[in-house]
Amino acid sequence: MLLMTRFPLDATTPPPRILRSACWHGNRDKVHYQMEMMRSLRHVNIDHLHVGWYQSTLYGSFVSRALVDSQFSYQHAIEESVVLIYDPVKTSQGSLCLKAYRLTPKLMEICKEKDFSAEGLKKASLGYENMFEEVPIVTKNSHLINVLLWELEDKSTVAEKHELLNLSSSSHMEKSLQMLMDRVDDMSQDIVKYNNYCRSLSKQQQQKHQYIQRRQQENTQRQSRGEPQIPEEDLSKMFKPPPQPPRMDTLLIASQINTYCQTIKELTSQNLGKLFMAEALQESSS
Repeated sequence: MLLMTRFPLDATTPPPRILRSACWHGNRDKVHYQMEMMRSLRHVNIDHLHVGWYQSTLYGSFVSRALVDSQFSYQHAIEESVVLIYDPVKTSQGSLCLKAYRLTPKLMEICKEKDFSAEGLKKASLGYENMFEEVPIVTKNSHLINVLLWELEDKSTVAEKHELLNLSSSSHMEKSLQMLMDRVDDMSQDIVKYNNYCRSLSKQQQQKHQYIQRRQQENTQRQSRGEPQIPEEDLSKMFKPPPQPPRMDTLLIASQINTYCQTIKELTSQNLGKLFMAEALQESSS
């Protein structure tokens, strides 16, 4: 029921940062300062509830293990916690890029159990497409802010020279494609590591099976000669399985690739519309 409730977020003036001094004792003073500021906001009837955190990122590169760990700690303590992702580059080009995400219940359960093996992820039916859930954001200004914006617009002396058909997102798309290729290379290297692990595991299992067969044959020959059999040995110590590479990193890379693909899809749809409009205008003028 709590997840179906709307929680408005008020953007207020941030509290001043405490300066470093001789009495600065690291994180303990930081936490104490934050608690005191929250208590002061509550006393003056300002929204003081802690509902998450935010991260500024470039070109949508926010999917990482650090983000998952931080959001898990927040969401584990406060169920309604969200992480706000802000892209200043895309926003500077005239398109506000502000999104909110939460960890899905499946990913929360995996993080609680700390079982990031292939078997654990398969058991939880966790894939890159169901790691995060996006929370819709609706921005609203107060009436006074709207009046101020209209007044500033009337007093603005900046000339309105907008090139509506300018493909200003071409540099953004180029950078997104470059970062997409880098992540694809990372995915390829991760797949190679996992394939090497599978080959090493298969080779070890084959050696273990051959050892057991040779031992059984030798025990059979000893039994026919009336000799005592070979004592049992701990096969788990003789054939230790190779360490399995964590599969969580692969899912994070795949999720980041999916984010890049969605960004490129949005950019191409905008640019294609402008190109078709420019082509139609050229044909009509000729």
